Amino acid sequence: MGRIFLWEMNAKHSRLTDWGLSHVSVGERDKILDVGCGGGRTVGKLAARAPQGKVYGLDYSEASVAASRRTNARAIAASRVEIQQGSVSQLPFQDNMFDLVTGVETHFFWPDLPGDVREVHRVVKPGGRLILIAEVYKGSPARTGRLAEKYESLMGMTLLTTDEHRKLFEGAGFAEVQVFEHRDKGWICITGKKPSASDVITTP
Repeated sequence: MGRIFLWEMNAKHSRLTDWGLSHVSVGERDKILDVGCGGGRTVGKLAARAPQGKVYGLDYSEASVAASRRTNARAIAASRVEIQQGSVSQLPFQDNMFDLVTGVETHFFWPDLPGDVREVHRVVKPGGRLILIAEVYKGSPARTGRLAEKYESLMGMTLLTTDEHRKLFEGAGFAEVQVFEHRDKGWICITGKKPSASDVITTP
């Protein structure tokens, strides 16, 4: 059942992922982390956009890790992709490591959302970005979003409004925060940049 769910998740979220990723640029040599990599489709998309970089996938679920490794077997063999099991609350990576961190349909399940976004901020390089993409959020006009909001506590989710997403990023230390909505479908995408030294304006 888990394998079937992961396969369906890969297929269902492909268009959502493409829409979300259209809001960030991916460099050919970028080092990227996909948190909550699930069945591995997003990892593959990112690896295709960064042919001379490296993509890391992380998931709490052993089944997801296994599925993602199967999906990206060739890229793993070529040392362009690495999949690990772990938690967003304690990322197994060094500080300032990634040009881009992505999370697709996952952040509303993170156990400590403010703390977990701060943990992601730790591993993003100065000047690097975080992007979170989801098909449900609080205040969504779409039926799927309204249903998720109705059963939020039952499903163990933390849904945020567009403004709450913005404050979440800013509270973790991200700047240039942007929130995009696809209101016809009820999709949301949030991006933020980790400030670098060149972003700091000094006065004499």
